Amino acid sequence: MARPWTLALQLSELCVSSVVHLLYGFYIFSSAVAGDLSQALYDCLFFSSKHNVNTQEIPKDTSPSSSSSSASTNVVDLPPIVLVHGIFGFGKGKLGGLSYFAGAEKKDERVLVPDLGSLTSIYDRARELFYYLKGGQVDYGEEHSKVFGHSQFGRIYEQGHYPEWDEDHPIHFVGHSAGAQVVRVLQQMLADKAFKGYENTSENWVLSITSLSGAFNGTTRTYLDGMQPEDGRSMKPICLLQLCRLGVIIYDWFDIPWLKHYYNFGFDHFNMSWKKTGVWGLVDCLMGNAGPFASGDWILPDLTIQGSIQLNSHLRTFPDTYYFSYATKRTRKIMGVTVPSSILGIHPLLFIRVLQMSQWRHPSDVSPPYKGYRDEDWRDNDGALNTISMTHPRYPVEHPSRFVQSDSECQPLQSGIWYYKIVEADHIFFIINRERAGVQFDLMYDSIFERCRKQVFRKNPPTLPNLAHQ
Repeated sequence: MARPWTLALQLSELCVSSVVHLLYGFYIFSSAVAGDLSQALYDCLFFSSKHNVNTQEIPKDTSPSSSSSSASTNVVDLPPIVLVHGIFGFGKGKLGGLSYFAGAEKKDERVLVPDLGSLTSIYDRARELFYYLKGGQVDYGEEHSKVFGHSQFGRIYEQGHYPEWDEDHPIHFVGHSAGAQVVRVLQQMLADKAFKGYENTSENWVLSITSLSGAFNGTTRTYLDGMQPEDGRSMKPICLLQLCRLGVIIYDWFDIPWLKHYYNFGFDHFNMSWKKTGVWGLVDCLMGNAGPFASGDWILPDLTIQGSIQLNSHLRTFPDTYYFSYATKRTRKIMGVTVPSSILGIHPLLFIRVLQMSQWRHPSDVSPPYKGYRDEDWRDNDGALNTISMTHPRYPVEHPSRFVQSDSECQPLQSGIWYYKIVEADHIFFIINRERAGVQFDLMYDSIFERCRKQVFRKNPPTLPNLAHQ
């Protein structure tokens, strides 16, 4: 008798989760469209008036020694800060004028926000990030492409966003969620000289890595969403991820240019468009015989505990790179039981998952993902990731780390150590909606950018534009 009730409860939870996620996705998409329409209307109404207004400007000092010229030069000399989005994320130029990082990129003079595949694997996204910065055609690697059944080459960047990138011109990276792991994989690729035609790459091309709710050790949410805890790679027959899979395949198959220009899941190199596969190609993908979900070359397997351990077994923490991590949580213990720490403080998209993850129990008939695994270690969470996963790389080997309660405790910073801080926030508190985080938003990103500019450097500290003439 318990079996039908359990099944009914699971189906009800699936329906509720599906509706909540669809509504949130529609809200984000419609907000972006409304913002673009408003901007287009504004430009249309005021374009002519702007050009009819004659203004007289005082001639500016254009001598090479002028303050503006000097400041501009110093801005160019600053190492870029690259903000890397997480799962279902987007970069500059997608979803119109909407910002994944809620406008945090405007806090510094030189910030890049690349648009990477929102559901592609950690490996593929790391390759895309390299060519976004250096320029050229994305090369996913011959062996990898053959194994997972997609084209070896992808998008072409006619001009890299930081083509001078090398050991003498390193970069600061800030990664949210899966974006943090993408940067770690990229750094390891640089150390391994994994990019054909670039034999001089090294781990020192990366000056610092800051993780914001970073997915270093996987998450139990992947199992709640539908990944099988037995292997961490296959999906349950009926689950939220199966619905997501069907939607993504149909979206990519229709291949509507203006829609994909607006938002792209990043699977173009799998050639799932109706123009290339026809109707039978769609059937093949839907039946699970072809495409990224069939081969496992997408992001969810990388976010299971097993997948993260497999990734981490090849990733190092390097002695000359600075590491800082903000781990988020929205749980607390009451009489020894982990529960959500707030109702109004947790986004509606995440509340059910915060509750479910806080009560997570690994199936007793399934082997644990690693030796010494305990359910209680994984109960604190932010609705998407477990807090234990976000502090620093832990499994299969724990990397050097130091817990800090305030930023002042880690000054001066020491390279080669993961400094981590635990913040009361859910997984999307510091992205998309700036007003929701309020003053905490500014405190968070101000501290990140200040650390990058004033505390992290290998040679002489750079001269900041506002300090050039002091």
